[in-house]
Amino acid sequence: MGLTVGEMLQKGLFRAVSGFFFLLFRLFSRPVPPKAAKLPPVKNPLLTVPAVRLAEKIRRREVTSVDVVQAFIDRIQEVNPLLNAMVKDRFSAALSEAAHVDRLIEEEGRCEEALADRLPLLGVPMSVKESFFLQGMPCSTGLISRARFLASGDAPSLALLKRAGAIPLGVTNTPELCMWMESSNNVYGITNNPYDLQRMCGGSSGGEGSILGSGGAVIGIGSDIGGSIRMPSFFNGVFGHKGTTGIVSNHGQHPAISGRHDEYVSTGPMCRYAEDLLPMLRIMAGADADKLCLSTEVDLKKLRFFTVVDDSGSPLTSPVDKQLVEAQRKVAQQLEADFGVKVKEISFPQLKYAFQIWDTYLGLPDDEGKPPQPFTDMMAEGGPAVWPVWELIKWLFGKSEHTIAAIGLAIVECTKSATPSQFLIQQKEELQRNIEEVLGSDGVLLYPSHPFLAQKHHHPLFTPYNIAYTGIFNVLGLPVTQCPLGLSKEGLPLGVQVVAGKLQDRLTLAMALYLQKAFGGWRDPGAT
Repeated sequence: MGLTVGEMLQKGLFRAVSGFFFLLFRLFSRPVPPKAAKLPPVKNPLLTVPAVRLAEKIRRREVTSVDVVQAFIDRIQEVNPLLNAMVKDRFSAALSEAAHVDRLIEEEGRCEEALADRLPLLGVPMSVKESFFLQGMPCSTGLISRARFLASGDAPSLALLKRAGAIPLGVTNTPELCMWMESSNNVYGITNNPYDLQRMCGGSSGGEGSILGSGGAVIGIGSDIGGSIRMPSFFNGVFGHKGTTGIVSNHGQHPAISGRHDEYVSTGPMCRYAEDLLPMLRIMAGADADKLCLSTEVDLKKLRFFTVVDDSGSPLTSPVDKQLVEAQRKVAQQLEADFGVKVKEISFPQLKYAFQIWDTYLGLPDDEGKPPQPFTDMMAEGGPAVWPVWELIKWLFGKSEHTIAAIGLAIVECTKSATPSQFLIQQKEELQRNIEEVLGSDGVLLYPSHPFLAQKHHHPLFTPYNIAYTGIFNVLGLPVTQCPLGLSKEGLPLGVQVVAGKLQDRLTLAMALYLQKAFGGWRDPGAT
């Protein structure tokens, strides 16, 4: 679909302004010292076993939990100096918990089935996004004023994973207040991509993506209000699932839910192996897991498949990288060859307004008319008021406590209209109707993960609207699984989003298993 004259002018103006600010940023930003060329390869075979298989091995006493936990600690200590992904560890506590697991298994004797039912992740280590409350661990979300905050309990979704036997190894980095596409803040610094240390790992669950992609963790937990599970999963070559809204609890995280955000945020699993997605989701969903019918077998041959190649030509977003277009085309070809189905290429004109729709809906008040907490109030954290323009001036001289991404978001917030656009409300409602009609209960849709492969550090500052490719599915409330599809010619992860109708999460999870088998899944960045 072609652009109107007005949209072409808008696109040209946006690129000119972005180019100016990019030059300004290069002028004032401090240079990043060069990093080592690549990570060392994974050597310990325990690091290349899915979590469900590790739990099985531990229950069968083929390996001890202590050995498994120590293997991941060793890998984290090997790669984290290069990545800065895990920002606070609890290795001593994790080893103590692993020893307790091994004693429990000895005491339980041969009751393997009972253990599997009661404690499906018994003895398996995991990583945790720093924005989640994990007892005794920091939850600053990169805000200097929260740097000394320690959680006094666990987030409900994390508590369920721990109750299932998982052992947290530590917490991982995020952007400031979890509201950006790159995990960089003034408390912990910047996190690197395991496939290229000069590139970003994504956000806001970027530390999770980085440590998982490096082989330093096998499972982790993230949250997603605009792509914060899916973008890091894509950039770091792992699997991530943004579930149907309202199934997994979003409580016990910072920033706290406000406005209508609980309708858009999704807490979900991030994994190196597709077979761990469904068991993790089942645990995290608790009593609501039954709504997803996760035990119902999925026959991919009986599904209907669709592919959407781009957002119908938004003037705000970047063109999709040709390697990603080709990777998505190969998925469609593989499906047709393997199952004898027809993957139908379709488009939704309303996707042209995806960013504006997402941005509008994030600003809507709740049922009582209370708007979301202003971003400047979050930045202040109960202290003196934050004035975004003043913070920008301070940043130019290296005096601000806040990142340029957070300052930019605060400035944009101050310019937004308090009255939502009825045109955009209408576009969203039409898109919701159209896409749900297409998908039904047996449809699966392929959609680009992002216009770009993992970018160089800080470059997303100049292409902020590309979040539209993931954010639109948050306001639609649809389940989406991010799946890796091998590596690009630069050695960076390729991938695709797999979308289904509401409560049809099992379809996208079944597709993740298929795509892992067909395209190889996670690749060791140290072996490429």
